[in-house]
Amino acid sequence: MDQERNQRRFESVYSRKIRAGKRRTYFFDVRKTKGEDFYLTLTESTRKFNGDGYERHKIFLYKEDFNRFMDSLQEVVEHIKTELMPDYDYDEFTRRHEEYDAQDFDERDDRDEEEFDDEPVKKVTERPATPPQPVAKKLETSDTRFKEDDMAW
Repeated sequence: MDQERNQRRFESVYSRKIRAGKRRTYFFDVRKTKGEDFYLTLTESTRKFNGDGYERHKIFLYKEDFNRFMDSLQEVVEHIKTELMPDYDYDEFTRRHEEYDAQDFDERDDRDEEEFDDEPVKKVTERPATPPQPVAKKLETSDTRFKEDDMAW
């Protein structure tokens, strides 16, 4: 019973997942405290080179820090974009991610057809609209540690 209650307490009430290449994924999870309050966990999950599991790093962000965190994040990203690397094409990785997502969508669609060969399958002709990305999305395109070999294209 206590384990079940503990598990429910740490479940996400809202979550966003951002794939950043073939080895790294970011998770933004809203969780509930015992006192019916909410906080945010930011998780970077990286697949280990030897393929033996994942390495995870977490940041816990509480409501009293939301505004200062977002202001500082935006300020730092803008500083990189305008002062340190003004000539860099920050949309390059956005375009690559969109191409990868479209390719992945097509591959999933093909796999779905193979799984149901004996059933008529209506092929999807329109891609779902991409939801607006959170401000934190800018991290993946302006991260100076981003390596070309992390990309799964």
